Amino acid sequence: MKVPPTASARVPFPGLDRAANAVPPLAWFGVSALSRYLGPAFAVLLFPVVGVLGIAWFRIATAALFFAPITRPWRTLREADGRTRLLLLGLGACLAAMNMAFYLALERLPMSLVAAMEFLGTLIIALHGLRTVRNLLALALAAFGVVLLIDVTWASDPLGLFWAALNAALFAGYIVLGHRAAEAGAGGGVERLGAAMAIAFVLLMPVGVVEAARAFGMPLIVLAGIGVGLTSSVIPYVCDQLAMARLPRASFALLLALLPATAAVIGAVVLVQIPGLGDVLAIALVMAGIALHRPAAT
Repeated sequence: MKVPPTASARVPFPGLDRAANAVPPLAWFGVSALSRYLGPAFAVLLFPVVGVLGIAWFRIATAALFFAPITRPWRTLREADGRTRLLLLGLGACLAAMNMAFYLALERLPMSLVAAMEFLGTLIIALHGLRTVRNLLALALAAFGVVLLIDVTWASDPLGLFWAALNAALFAGYIVLGHRAAEAGAGGGVERLGAAMAIAFVLLMPVGVVEAARAFGMPLIVLAGIGVGLTSSVIPYVCDQLAMARLPRASFALLLALLPATAAVIGAVVLVQIPGLGDVLAIALVMAGIALHRPAAT
């Protein structure tokens, strides 16, 4: 499914509009991939103090409060038609559940494995829109690399596997719903993202605020939680919208193969989860698949 060329012009902020047109969409995706796992890597270090669900709350709360004065989600929801409201409700619910599942999986499994499971959830999306032998080969290379990244030892933790699988399914849902939000009607994907974040915040409030409240008397921990939210949700999701507005859904889904490699590198640097020789080979295959892929012709 090809996004209309004018999709990026729907971003309602002139600065973002100019940036979306001036910067290649692959660059936006690269920033998103790096930030998406840098934040969670630091979040893991906060688990003993704030708790897993508390960190999930900080992530969504920070994003919702950041977007609220800029995107005015109440206005977006008020002016939207019924179909758009359902889209935003679905995207908000997906974001809330996905963040909880992601951190519950990250508590039990290495980051590279959780990221690999995330990518596997998007393979069908990528395959659906691919039309050339070159892109099918790119998908096969990337998929094989992801399979190598998944160490069989994760099977000894079925609960961790459950959360990782649920996160992968929800991540695929985020790609579909986020892409629709990026290309639908006037107002722009970033504006709709702000509304979806507000919905996610409301849904997650009763689940995570109790654990998060333990940190309210510790200013440095609160600032660290805010930093996790900015690097995990604000930066990557905005970059996702700017990339989605200019890339076909299948191309964006295949580029997500970069995520396991990114997670493996960040996990090694921040969490000292050092990849072995097989992991390095797997990352190389993922990168080869990304390099081989070409978006479908307009």
